[in-house]
Amino acid sequence: MVPGTSAAQLAREIVKKLKAAGFRAYLVGGCVRDLLLERTPVDYDVATSARPEQIQRLFPDALPVGKHFGVLLVRRGGDEVEVATFRSEHGYRDGRHPDNVSFETDPARDAARRDFTINALLFDPETGEVLDYTGGQADLKARLLRAIGDPEARFREDRLRMLRAVRLASTLGFEIDPQTLEAVRRYANRIHEVSPERRRDELVRLLTGGGARRGVELLDQSGLLVEELPEVSAMKGVAQPPEFHPEGDVWTHTLLMLELMQQPTATLAFGVLLHDIGKPKTFRLEDRIRFNDHAAVGARMAADIMRRLRFSNDEIRTVSALVAEHLRFKDVQKMRESTLRRFLRAPYFEELLELHRLDCLASHGWLDNYEFVRRKQLELPPEQLRPLRLITGDDLIAAGYPPGPDFRKMLDAVEDAQLEGAVNSREQALDLIRHRFGPPRQ
Repeated sequence: MVPGTSAAQLAREIVKKLKAAGFRAYLVGGCVRDLLLERTPVDYDVATSARPEQIQRLFPDALPVGKHFGVLLVRRGGDEVEVATFRSEHGYRDGRHPDNVSFETDPARDAARRDFTINALLFDPETGEVLDYTGGQADLKARLLRAIGDPEARFREDRLRMLRAVRLASTLGFEIDPQTLEAVRRYANRIHEVSPERRRDELVRLLTGGGARRGVELLDQSGLLVEELPEVSAMKGVAQPPEFHPEGDVWTHTLLMLELMQQPTATLAFGVLLHDIGKPKTFRLEDRIRFNDHAAVGARMAADIMRRLRFSNDEIRTVSALVAEHLRFKDVQKMRESTLRRFLRAPYFEELLELHRLDCLASHGWLDNYEFVRRKQLELPPEQLRPLRLITGDDLIAAGYPPGPDFRKMLDAVEDAQLEGAVNSREQALDLIRHRFGPPRQ
């Protein structure tokens, strides 16, 4: 059942070595869940009766990554496996970390401290034995995500488990156990007690791990959406002109786009989620429904949301640009050649183009502009999108022009002409500048 990857082989060898030394050892957690679902695990964890110092003696190069919790990291090549002593945890006054940890020899005590039944299974890769102390196998078969024991207690221990419940249910295609879901609803307003960085990471995994539409719907049903992303929740019921959006309101349109995404980057996923975030604020009913300047308003709102979730400056700039520019495609067939080529070479253009394709497919279905751009991309070699500069600031100085703010305008004018195919040499470029900006002052 365990695949033949190098990471899986390392995990098997760790279990074998611990057992040979007289300890109990098993694969545990998400990797067991994935193996039983016939999915390839992303990573591997081992739980053992060996104490941290005993693990260290068996694996001298292991790195302590959570000594208080008995966790060491065993590395080989590019692979790494976390090895942890069986433990029980007691008291969570900060809503994240246990106040006290006790090392255990009984794997049942270790399973009981975990979040969901499907993550509490232990597996012996040598014998094929599965230890199930919480009903995880039955829940896997029923495709049910259920908290271990009292759901409220699990969420008091770590508030992030609420977001994790939604994320796991959506990426695995599971239902959430009614008691677990109700507990999320009761505690949803406490999600802000979790650091923005941890919440951001769960949201990224929810939107990029498959099942993004289901994930956002579950965020809404659980009460987490209005707490985490109230601007997205506000899209519900915001009507759109049916001639362009026969699918319905802004919320429905966005869900359809999320459903159509395939292995998106984090920035594309958030670009899709937030591309129409400005529509509720700009809704106007005039000759028809209008959303004047919603892209610009939405870009500012998207930047605020991304900052709130502690995304990097580069990610904020990219998502803000995706939102700000997602309507530009309606003009691509009328753009000047220089404007179009500058647009095509934007660093985020491929994500913007995919957002446009999803936008069309989730509404009117017109892909004329998408196909026009794709043809242009095939026609234009890289050197025509980013031609070598014909002149520089030094050339302008040598020609007698004094340095100043006009230099940027001059160089841009030359590049525009170059992209239009109007100039092809240094001499032609200088002639254009003399014609447009006048000869240098003597």
